[in-house]
Formats: sequence, C-alpha cells, structure tokens
Amino acid sequence: MLTIREIKKVASLEEAWQLNQKRPNRVMGGMLWMRLSKGNVATMIDLSALGLDKIEESDTEFSIGAMVSLRQLELHEGIAAYTNGAMKEALRHIVGVQFRNLATVGGSVFGRFGFSDVLTILMALDAKVELYKGGVIAVSEFAKMPYDRDILVRVLIPKQELQCQYASVRIAKTDFPVLTCAAAKTSAGVQLAVGARPAKAALVRDDQGLLSTGITEAGAKAFAEHAASVLPTESNPRGSATYRAHLIKVLAARTILALGGKA
Repeated sequence: MLTIREIKKVASLEEAWQLNQKRPNRVMGGMLWMRLSKGNVATMIDLSALGLDKIEESDTEFSIGAMVSLRQLELHEGIAAYTNGAMKEALRHIVGVQFRNLATVGGSVFGRFGFSDVLTILMALDAKVELYKGGVIAVSEFAKMPYDRDILVRVLIPKQELQCQYASVRIAKTDFPVLTCAAAKTSAGVQLAVGARPAKAALVRDDQGLLSTGITEAGAKAFAEHAASVLPTESNPRGSATYRAHLIKVLAARTILALGGKA
C-alpha cells in the first residue's frame, strides 16, 4: 500500500527539483503504476500547474510536455501523420481509453518500464528527453541510465525524413506485451527498437549495412537475425526466452518489410 502524507502543487520546476532531492518525496504523474507500489511518501510533487500538458509542433520537432496524457499523444494528428500511424498503433493497445486518459508521457518514459510500448516507439523515432538539470539526452541513452532525482520536463521528437512501423504481440488484447518492436528508416538508415524482452527497450542500428542498398526480403531477414542475436531475452509468465527470440525475428522482419512496402 502506498501512503502519501501530503501533495504539493509546485509553482516552478526549481521548486519541484528542490523538493525531489529529499528521498521520501516523489514526483506524481498519472498515478496509475505508482499507486500500486508500496511505501511512504512524505510529499507527492504535482507538476500539473506548470503548463506541461501540451504538445507543441514546430518546423523541426514535436515538443511533448511531461504531463501530456497517452491519449493526447495517441490522438495528435500531426504526430499520427508524421509516424504513418505508428504512434497510434503503439498506444492503442495500452489497457484502455480510460487508462490512457490518465497515464502521462513523463511517467511512462521516466519509469523506463520493460513492458513500455511508449519507450519502444520513442526510441525508434530518435526522440530525446529534456531533464531539468541533466539537459537533453537521447531516449536510447536515457533508458540505460540509473534512476536519479532529476525532473523530466518534456520529450522531443525531431522531424526528419522518416518511415516508421510498429508491432507487438500480446496474449490478451489489453495485457502487457510479450514483445514490442518498432522499425524506422531515416536518412541515416534503418534502426529497430525492441522492448518487453522482458527487459526495457533497446535500439539496434544497421551498422553492418545489411539494408544499405534497399529493403529486400533477404536483407530484412538478415537484419532480424542480427537483432535477435544481439538482444538478450528472458522468460517470465508471458513467454519464454526462446519464444521471445523467435518473436524478434518475426516482428523485426515484418516491420522492416513494411517500411519498404513489401509486407
């Protein structure tokens, strides 16, 4: 059971950061996973008065405030068009609409959950996080960092030449995923983010040039085999390590071929 002594609606990021340096205090997002945890919180830090519940679009990027709900992200027409519907596909399976109306982008990303569809799709899009003290860091690097007491302010998705595809496997429609997979093709080449292994998402780039001359069935299969060889999997009640390794090959090849219009 989670016990909260008081909730403080802060007036600035500096106030939030100062409060968060005290170990018994925590930052509040949508409170959907945190409320299931155990412990005592002295002060729950509420960021809802800081204007971080907006998605702003410029010529170069999408800026997504930490308090933006997953439902807002799912329904944003500009992001849906930019990702060819991959963002919607990644989010629409997460529990249900009521849940996505409450869950926040900041909480989903800062938590770096192994089962996170959100982390997987953002990683493939070359997204970055903006931390109050830590500055701007690529999501792929942020996922590897230890948890600290910084404040996640927003997520930044750069605009670039992009094709993107997303796929996941679930035992039941609204369950946690058995495996998540996002493929993206940019001017730098093809890259693949795979999560729910059940470890947190990780990024694999086509450093071997398997798809440098174009997306073919043979190239997609070779890249999928490579991804499965470098991304370790483990077993849990939703699937075995062997099954997940097989799913990496299947979903990676499927999403990569879809990038080339061959699926």
